[in-house]
Amino acid sequence: MGKLIVLEGTDGSGKSTQMERLSAHLEADGIDFRRLRFPRYDQDSSALIRMYLGGAFGDKPDDVNAYAASTFYAVDRFASFKEDWKDYYEQGGVLIADRYTTSNAVHQGSKLPKDERADFFRWLYDLEFEKMRLPRPDLVLCLDMPIDAAERLMRRREHDTNTHADIHERDDSYLRECRKTAADAAAFFGWQTVPCVKDGEIRSIDDIHNEIYRAVRACMEG
Repeated sequence: MGKLIVLEGTDGSGKSTQMERLSAHLEADGIDFRRLRFPRYDQDSSALIRMYLGGAFGDKPDDVNAYAASTFYAVDRFASFKEDWKDYYEQGGVLIADRYTTSNAVHQGSKLPKDERADFFRWLYDLEFEKMRLPRPDLVLCLDMPIDAAERLMRRREHDTNTHADIHERDDSYLRECRKTAADAAAFFGWQTVPCVKDGEIRSIDDIHNEIYRAVRACMEG
């Protein structure tokens, strides 16, 4: 089997930027790998996700419970694995994923009371890795960005790209709960947390990238 490495983080944590930096660095080093990004908004398998995020089932994240919403995303991942990368992975390929099952743990787990999250985490991993037989990640790097800073970055992104926030990104209290849930999930599953702020200041993109790259190379070589 190959290696599956996941970049995770709450909205506005700079994950996409770090994915680009990581990909460029691996390519410069001549390392063979493939990128994955979830959800796959341009594919039929993400239809329910698009409806959910667009507000078709309600304009608040809690209008669809954690278990139901998680199945929307799981189906998209299952289709991706079967259609796109199963053979490459099973032949020893390296996959770098922008989001994975881990995002359900963070975003959907935040809808539940803290004392119910462990049960949800177990259900989620059983659904995708045991029942659906998707690969388990070898390494999860979770970017931790304080929500106030993340919100500023998201608003700037909306302005620069002329895009609109989905029902997750519009709900400030939900985003704050997601950060707490990400910490719970990281502790529960043993993810590696990458802090984006140090001594009260946002770390530079290069500083964060260097930490990520070291961890990725160690995983690939381990």
